[in-house]
Formats: sequence, C-alpha cells, structure tokens
Amino acid sequence: MKYTQNAKILQITENTLVIGVDVASETHYTRAFDYRGIEFGRLLKFSNDGNGFAAFAEWIKKLRAEHHKEHVMVGMEPTGHYWFTFAQHLKDRQIKIVLVNPFHVKRSKELDDNNPTKNDRKDPKTIAMLVKDGRYMEPYMPEGIYSELGNAMDTRWRLVKGLNRIRNQVKRWINIYFPEFNQVFGNWEGKAALITLREFSTPARVLERGMEGIVAEWRKEISRGIGKKRASRLVEAAKGTVGIRQGLGAAENELECLLEEYRMLLRQYERTMVLVEELALQVPGMEEILKIKGVGLIIAAGFVAEVGDITRFEHPKQVQKLAGLTLKENSSGKHKGKTTISKRGRRRLRSILFQGIMPLVAQNQEFRELHQYYTTRPNPLKKKQSLILLCCKLIRIIFVLMTKKVAYDPEKMMKDIRRPALQAA
Repeated sequence: MKYTQNAKILQITENTLVIGVDVASETHYTRAFDYRGIEFGRLLKFSNDGNGFAAFAEWIKKLRAEHHKEHVMVGMEPTGHYWFTFAQHLKDRQIKIVLVNPFHVKRSKELDDNNPTKNDRKDPKTIAMLVKDGRYMEPYMPEGIYSELGNAMDTRWRLVKGLNRIRNQVKRWINIYFPEFNQVFGNWEGKAALITLREFSTPARVLERGMEGIVAEWRKEISRGIGKKRASRLVEAAKGTVGIRQGLGAAENELECLLEEYRMLLRQYERTMVLVEELALQVPGMEEILKIKGVGLIIAAGFVAEVGDITRFEHPKQVQKLAGLTLKENSSGKHKGKTTISKRGRRRLRSILFQGIMPLVAQNQEFRELHQYYTTRPNPLKKKQSLILLCCKLIRIIFVLMTKKVAYDPEKMMKDIRRPALQAA
C-alpha cells in the first residue's frame, strides 16, 4: 500500500477525470474536473438508487467521450453509511473510489471564494480539489470472511452497548427502590438475585413472601448454594429499607421490561459469540494469535474485524497509524511540547488493543517483564505510556504471525530488554 503524497499525486494524470461527489441520504451532487482543476460539464444531481446511479454512469460516459479521458477517479466524504451502496456500485464497475477527510473539506472550502458558505454545489468542487492534490485515502472494503467477521463484531459491539445500558438502568432502579438489595447480593446478575428481582423485587413483595416462600422460589431453579441464611438477610433488609415507597406498581413494570430486554440481549449475545468464534477460526493465522497467553477470542477477532486483511499492509507501522497510536509533538524553537498519541484512527481498534493489553500484562510473563522494564529503566515511562508501547508491540507480533505464518516465539519478545551485562560485553 502506497501512502506517500507523491504516489497519490502521480495517480492523477492528464488523462484522469476527477469527480467530486457530495453524498447524502437521498440525493447526491457531483462535479467533474481535470488534473489542473478545470471544470467539465455542469453540476449533476442524482438520486441514491439504481436510476440515479445509471444517470451518473451515463454522465461520466459522456464526459469521458467529450474530453478524451481514459481514467476516472471518484472522490467523496465518508458520510455515515450513505456512501456504502454508491461505493459498491462504483467498485463493481471498476471505477476507482477515494475518500477525503470531512475535516479537510471543512477547512479548505474557503480557498476559492474566501467564504465559509457550505452548500451542495460548493462541496463537490472542494472534494475534487482535495483529490486532485493527492489529499485522499483509498477505502478498504472487506470481502469474504473479513466482511463476515466485521459484521459479526459490529453486532457484538451493539449488543454489549445495550447490555451495559440495561445493567446501569437496573442498578439505578435498585438504588432507588431497594438499596439494601446490594448488601444481600454482590451482583444482581447472579441466579438467586435475578429470581428475586423477577418474582419479588420490592421490599413489600419480599415481606409478603416471607423467608420460607423466598427459599422455596429459589430452589425451583437452584439446587444448592442458597438457603435460609441469605433469605433471612433479605427479609431483614426489606424491613429496614430506605427505598422509595411511592409508584411501586409502575416501578415493578419498569423492572420487568428491563429484565425481559436483558434476557433477550443476553441470548442474542451468546448466539453472536458462537458465530464470531466460528468465523474467527477461518481467518489465516488466527490460531497462532490465540496461542499467545493472555490473548482471547474477543481481542483477536476484534483486531481482525477492524484491520481486515492484514496482508494489504506493507509494515506494522501502517496498522499502528490506523489505530491512532502514532506519536504527535507540539514543539517550536526551544519549546519542547509533550509527546502524545495522535488518536487519529479507528477508535474501536485502539480500544480493543488497550483493553487487551492489560490482561496480557497480568497473565503473560514476557509482556509483564517488558512492562516492568519500561517503567523502571534509567529513563522510565509512566505506566500508561508503557501500556501504549506494548500495544504497538502487540501489533508488530500479530502482523508477523499473520503475514509470515510463523509461530509465536517468547524469546524474541525479550530482546527489547537491554541487559546491562550484555551491553558491557
């Protein structure tokens, strides 16, 4: 993959028709230019459907014939999900697609008329000028197993977000209506706690059932590990509760709705994880990644889902940049600013790496020793800086395992530790 500015500019020749498209949910606007920025034809407005795409294709065909252009490059902003179908249509017809950064469009729209106006006629030209100057990126549209795994992990993320929302709402409900519940049950998602919330959630319901009734209800689904001692604590907590006693009928209905949604999302999550595991094991090199102690299925599958086919990269630093883990510095003259990561990249990939590196440091001896070395060497790093550095190390390891098809070697990991005795020798 060539990411240099020169390589991008050299793709725009005198035989290239540069087209800028302002993508929207229903109607797209487009304008065409040559490699010097001279406009051809007039603004085209077309709908986001088959008829509109056909009109766009006919418009391109006419312009190519009139101005003798051999190649076409279509640039657009990645506006939400609206550009997906249009990009797939162009890809199927072997038309080159590139994307421009919406932030760049916003900052450069005043170059032509020194006016901050934003409209559907102006934006396509701004996009085309950015493409002409090589300020674009080529989108990666995953195919095959990478597309399947990406969609499955997207579903998992949505379900995790929904489950976390439900968990927070149930905790809020308990703190309002039965705060002493948390003193009896450490976790409301346990079997006995769920039965309690489902059958007798409020203090009044607990007192109605009594200790014997509570134990009997629990033992319908739990055969052991639960008994009168905890039931007695629950009854005592209900007697001395400080929870709100008004509006309990509607509150019970609210909790019932939350628990029904929780059970539904949990079933969907379990089904999705079965699919994720089935798909992940089909990815070349996945088994080698999972052999690294501390790397689980979610981290490995999440990494591949965000990166896609890693063989399209020439160097692990490109993956590091994709994750937004490249360093940025703000220095001028004698002033040396603080160096931090850019965070210009895939937020979800960065989150997966950081969440995965913490259990890796805890469980994997090599990563633990590296972390200790980074934080205790002569110019020590802070703990978070060390974890970020280890995230980049993990990227390099995964890159080698998946591209070179080799096994994980713990001894190579330890080469980053500069031992004073060896240096002296």
